Amino acid sequence: MNAIAQDAARLLDTAARAARAAAAVIARAPSPAKDLALTQGAAAIRRNAAAILAANAADVEAAPGLTSAFRDRLTLTPARIEAMAVGLEEVAALPDPVGRTLAEWTRPNGLVFRRVAQPLGVIGMIFESRPNVTADAAALCLKSGNAVILRGGSESTRSAAAIHACLVEGLRAAGLPEATVQIAPTADRAFVGAMLRAAGLIDLIIPRGGKGLVTRVLEEARVPVLAHAEGLCHTYIHAAADPAMARAVLANAKMRRTGVCGSTETLLIDAAIAPALLPLLVADLRALGCDFRADDRARAIVADLPAATDTDFATEWLDAILSVKVVDGVADALAHIRRFGSEHTEAIITQDEAAARDFLDGIDSAVGLWNASTQFCDGGEFGFGAEIGIATGRMHARGPVGLEQLCTYRYQVIGTGQTRP
Repeated sequence: MNAIAQDAARLLDTAARAARAAAAVIARAPSPAKDLALTQGAAAIRRNAAAILAANAADVEAAPGLTSAFRDRLTLTPARIEAMAVGLEEVAALPDPVGRTLAEWTRPNGLVFRRVAQPLGVIGMIFESRPNVTADAAALCLKSGNAVILRGGSESTRSAAAIHACLVEGLRAAGLPEATVQIAPTADRAFVGAMLRAAGLIDLIIPRGGKGLVTRVLEEARVPVLAHAEGLCHTYIHAAADPAMARAVLANAKMRRTGVCGSTETLLIDAAIAPALLPLLVADLRALGCDFRADDRARAIVADLPAATDTDFATEWLDAILSVKVVDGVADALAHIRRFGSEHTEAIITQDEAAARDFLDGIDSAVGLWNASTQFCDGGEFGFGAEIGIATGRMHARGPVGLEQLCTYRYQVIGTGQTRP
């Protein structure tokens, strides 16, 4: 191990041990104390909005060669800062997930078994570019009784530090350990490696970012990982779709915010409706600044669409680009999604309930929607207050990860003197 890696390992060890000590306190903290930390953190964010914006402006200025999508993810605005504060308050208003009885039953011998929710412990959160994740992740971890070490992208270090300072104000006001929420003390990539090797100190790693980050975490981690794949989301417009609804939903699903993982990246449209509807959809999206990659059948309807390759259909654009394919019914749409999708979020637009059920039952993705925008794949929209990420794996949690998903459970067994024969 070289000197840089050794330094990172020492820094991580110090942070993780402080987090474990804090986790032992926060796991048993009463709900009012946790809620006070969150509401006071929200108040601090509002008081320090100008400082946060200045820090963010410095981050944006220092980041070279930003794409429009990356700039959108990195940039904070007064509205986004207010949304962070509101998010903290919304999480504070949610029921405390810790200590819930998840199940209870009595055996013939009179023993009472209870499955009770408890925090996971220490969470390592590794994320890219979006500084608001600092507040969202901290809020959810704190409310669910977990300590968290946050390692954001190097591009957002100033923004994250300014937000973190507000969260520490909240913890201090509530008399809770400041080490409950920590940010990485260095932007060096070696710190990420130290987090991934911290078995016994960190209980769960959650990566939130692009394919490169998630791949590295999955390959190198010696700690359990709750990961999400790319957000290669599809909107399928079925032959029985209401055309006006299809136009409105697709425009929102693609163009509301192109850089979020719930943005639609591929339009699938039934051949029966495509000749009449596809030109209108293309015109709508072009007016909003969208470009296209289309298969031969779509280009036969709208001739000036650029040709699509298999690589295009496998690309999470995170930009104002939409892949387009004409399909022959639900089965064909499902086959395309199975081949190219990332099991994140898919939507069907149709007035045919049977077709909708076939589609929703046929996808393997974490979230399926019927007659709604894929951009509703968001913890806040699910009523979770916020999300720490969108899980696409098949273990522990799927879809938006909120308070309940940041808990595990233990068993309590209550007897009256029973002995085992």
